[in-house]
Amino acid sequence: MKLLDKYILKKILSTFFFVVLILVSIICVIDLTEKIDKFIAFKMTKWVILNYYLDFIVWIAGFLSPITIFIAVIYVTSRMAGHTEVVAILSSGVSFRRFLFPYFLAATVVAAISFFLNGWIIPKSNHDRLVFEMQYFQNKFYFEKRNVHMQVAPNIYLFIQNFNNHANTGYQFSLERFDQDRLVEKLSAENIQWDSTKGKWTLSFWRRKMVDSLFQQLTSGQIPIAQKGEKLDTTLAITPKDFENDSKMYAGMTIPELTEKIATLKFRGSTGVEAYEVEKDIRFSSPFYIYVLVFMGAIVSAKKNRGGTGFQIALGFLMAFVFILFFTITSTFAQTGFIPPLLAAWLPNIIFGFIALAMYKFIPH
Repeated sequence: MKLLDKYILKKILSTFFFVVLILVSIICVIDLTEKIDKFIAFKMTKWVILNYYLDFIVWIAGFLSPITIFIAVIYVTSRMAGHTEVVAILSSGVSFRRFLFPYFLAATVVAAISFFLNGWIIPKSNHDRLVFEMQYFQNKFYFEKRNVHMQVAPNIYLFIQNFNNHANTGYQFSLERFDQDRLVEKLSAENIQWDSTKGKWTLSFWRRKMVDSLFQQLTSGQIPIAQKGEKLDTTLAITPKDFENDSKMYAGMTIPELTEKIATLKFRGSTGVEAYEVEKDIRFSSPFYIYVLVFMGAIVSAKKNRGGTGFQIALGFLMAFVFILFFTITSTFAQTGFIPPLLAAWLPNIIFGFIALAMYKFIPH
């Protein structure tokens, strides 16, 4: 790495971290002014607030990394172009392709840090932040889904008509076991209630029926082919956590946790799996956002403008806004099942990557 590479790399990274610091500070101040009344209303100590903002800072810094590195590249390159440094570098025999080397090196550093933080570190902070916000800043959550069907084990299906997540009680419960396409066992109850001391469910007014006489014994080996009763303690493959507010909880999961959650939701046949798939795919595609944005930023701002650097910076912000808008639209479409999650995560990279390559053709190199 030559002296010129070190010079450009240092300027980009120092500007990047400075811009992150400034933006995070401004956002934290704005957020604090909006939530100060709630902090006071709940009589939170300064340590509770500090812990919340430590998690908030980590999340917002990771969220802003792609756009921040883009701003840093636009600012540094337009300043260099304004001082004719870019012209001098290219006139000395350095090709534009070689000129971009420290830019991609900076992108690699930021992308590697971003991937590690977004994959394993930030989700842990996000989990604590989301739990805190749902507890203090959001309205009380009520589980409103009805007629919940899910597969809890191979050939075993669970049904609950409705569930009260505050009383941890489900109504009109049934658990059915199939042998291929044939129903062989059914356990039903008027309601089920979670017993936190035992860590089990209590079934009220339950009835268990064996449909096929070939199956002479149930799981316990003690219950006849058909039986009923008032109370029965049992372990099910669900807990009250399955009925908690899961809004954006995928942001609080690491990549391995997302993989496990997606597998569980698909196995159960649950809805909403697209949101988790989009989040996982974005974790892998987001480092490449940084490469595309750095490439675009260097191309847009490398040419000297008589009007100064203002035009390049404004153009850079416009392109970044369009990129973020397009990314948001594709993610929304994927979560609703309109387009595949993998395509939604990579489509902005593909389209804007081609746009950047088309712009590159007009740069002397």
